[in-house]
Order: sequence, then structure tokens, then C-alpha cells
Amino acid sequence: QVQLVESGGGLVQAGGSLTLSCAASGRSFSSYAMGWFRQAPGKKREFVAAITRSGDIIHYADSVKGRFTISRDNAENTVYLQMNNLKPEDTAVYYCAAGSWATVAPTMYNYWGQGTQVTVSS
Repeated sequence: QVQLVESGGGLVQAGGSLTLSCAASGRSFSSYAMGWFRQAPGKKREFVAAITRSGDIIHYADSVKGRFTISRDNAENTVYLQMNNLKPEDTAVYYCAAGSWATVAPTMYNYWGQGTQVTVSS
């Protein structure tokens, strides 16, 4: 079991930046691939970024490529999502997730945080 707690969400103007953090507790953090997903009202949960256990392979959704950066600190049991040049369409609840593989499919992740709201005003 692993418990995940996201933080760092908030209200920001378009063009601004935010950094989300996801702190893990429980079983060894470094044994999990980590992902970030988001869900806007009335929409399905969508993939944002994923990183392998060691951080050597990273995937991004096309919609965030070049603007968002996922990283992890296995010593601190934390995964981050640096978000730059935010757009109103980035508004959503952002979730971190832990699983065996750094995939785009939310069904492949076993553990989820409670989410943190990101709102981007125009």
C-alpha cells in the first residue's frame, strides 16, 4: 500500500506557473512508476505525465509537452509537476497516481491521491 497526498494547487493567471507536489508514504516509493492525471468538470480523467521508477523515462501528453515537467525525488518520496505557461484549458483537478508502469492509462495505476485543484484565469 502507498498513500499519496497532492499539494500546490491554486488560482493562477494565464501564463503563470505552479508546481504540484505529491508526497508518498507506505511501501517503497522507488518501486512505483508515477503519473499525473487531471479531470475537468464534465470530462474524463486524462493523462498528463508519467515517470518511471528511476526517472529515466518520461512521457507527456501532447497538450502539455514543452510546458510541464515531471520529476521525482526518491529520497524525499515525492513526485513533482512543474507547470509553466498555464492556459485556461489546464483548469482541472490534478491527481497523482502510483503503479507498476509509467503508462498513459489510468486503469494501470493502483493508488491515487485525493487531487488538488488548479484554476487558470484568462
